[in-house]
Amino acid sequence: MSDITLPYENSTAVEDHPAKRQRVITQFDPAMRYSSPDELAASSDYELSRSRRASRNVKLDIHERQQQSYGDSDDPDESPDELDHTVHTFYRDHRSESTRISTNSPAEIGVLMETAQKESTPPREPVPVLYKQKLVLKGHKKGVAAVKFSPDGLRIASCSADATIKIWDAVSGKHMQTLEGHMAGVSTIAWSPDSKTLASGSDDKSIRLWDVHTGKPYPVPLLGHHNYIYSIAFSPKGNMLVSGSYDEAVFLWDVRAARVMRSLPAHSDPVGGVDFIRDGTLIVSCAGDGLIRIWDTATGQCLRTLVHEDNAPVVSVRFSPNGKFVLAWTLDSCVRLWNYVEGRCLKTYQGHKNERYSIGGAFGVHGDDAFVVSGSEDASMVIWDVTSKHVLQRLEGHDGVVLGVDTHPSENSLVSGGLDRTVRVWKNHEASEVDAVVQGNLPLE
Repeated sequence: MSDITLPYENSTAVEDHPAKRQRVITQFDPAMRYSSPDELAASSDYELSRSRRASRNVKLDIHERQQQSYGDSDDPDESPDELDHTVHTFYRDHRSESTRISTNSPAEIGVLMETAQKESTPPREPVPVLYKQKLVLKGHKKGVAAVKFSPDGLRIASCSADATIKIWDAVSGKHMQTLEGHMAGVSTIAWSPDSKTLASGSDDKSIRLWDVHTGKPYPVPLLGHHNYIYSIAFSPKGNMLVSGSYDEAVFLWDVRAARVMRSLPAHSDPVGGVDFIRDGTLIVSCAGDGLIRIWDTATGQCLRTLVHEDNAPVVSVRFSPNGKFVLAWTLDSCVRLWNYVEGRCLKTYQGHKNERYSIGGAFGVHGDDAFVVSGSEDASMVIWDVTSKHVLQRLEGHDGVVLGVDTHPSENSLVSGGLDRTVRVWKNHEASEVDAVVQGNLPLE
C-alpha cells in the first residue's frame, strides 16, 4: 500500500510505494470548463439561465469578500502581469519587516507601485536566486511525503511512509522528536498557527493532533474518513481543520471538539489537496477529476469550480498569501496560477516533471520578488519567478522524486523531502556555509 503516491497511474511500483487504483479518464465536455455544480445540474434552459445568474452573483460575492478583506484595487481584471507586482503586493505583509531587503513602509511601497504603473515602467528582470544545500537530515526509514516549517520558523516537521513524524531544529538540523502512533504511512502534516500543535493525516484513515512540546498525541483522534487521508490544513485561527481523502470527500473539523462540522461531497476522484484562505472564509480543494473547487467555509456552498481545458488530474493546491490566487499542481507537469474570481488561468509554470506522484510546493520570496518552488520526479526542485515564469534556479541533491517543498516564514530558506528518505535544508548563497549531513543528533563527516 502506498503512503505517498496518488492513484492516477498504474505504473510499475517504486520500492515501498506501489501505485494504487488506476484513474479512469472520461471524455471531457468543453461546456463544463467553468461550470458550477448548479449549472451542471440544470435540466432546462430556464434552470440553466437561472443558475448562471446565480453563478454571477456568487462571483460578485467572492469579489466583494476580497475587497473587504484586503482593500485591493477596484479593477476586477488585474493580474500579476498587469500589477508588475513586487513581494509586497503578492505577500501582503505576510512576512515580518525584518526579513525584507527594502526599507520602505507598506504605504510607501504602495505609492511607489502606483507611480510605476502610471509611468508604464518596463518590468525589471527578476533577481536570480542562489540557493545552496545546507543540511541533509536522515532518520526516516521510508520515503518522506511532506515537510513543513513551523509558523514561528524554529522547527521542521517531516512525515513518512514509515508511519512516523519527525521534528527537527530548523537551524542546526538536530533531531528533536519522533512522533509515533499511526498504524500506516503518513502522507500529510500541518502546523497550527501558534506552532504548538501538529496535525497528521495517515493511510490508517485517521488524523492525529500532537502536542509538540511533549511529543504526545491528543487523546481523541479525528475519525470519519473512509479511506487514506492525503491533505490537511489548519484555519488561520487554529480552531478548524480541513481534510481531503481518497474517499473523495472534504471534511471540516472542529479541532477542540474533535468532530466533523461539515462534510462536503466534493469530488468524483480522490482529493489530493486542500487549503484555507488567509482569513479562513474560503476553502480550496482539488482532485483527480481535474477540478479545483472554492468553498464557503461558513455554509459549505461551492462558490466556484475551475477546470483547465486539458483536464489533467490536480494533485496539490494552495492559496496565494494575499488570498487572490490559487496555485495548482497537475499531472501534466504543469503548475498553474488561477484567478479564481474570474475563473481564469493566468500563468502556467513548466520545467519540472510531474506525471505520477502527488508533488507539492510553495510560494517564496527573494528580495522584492515572489517565486514559486516545486518538487519534481527527476530528483530536482524548480524555482520560477511568479510574474515572468522564468526558471530562476534548478536545485539538485536528492536521489529520487522530490515530493514536498516548503519555504521558511521569515528567512530565505527552503526545506525538501523525497523518496530518498532524506530531508534537506537549502539557504540562499549569501547565508550558506559548509554543507552538513545530520544523522539523528550527530553531524556526520
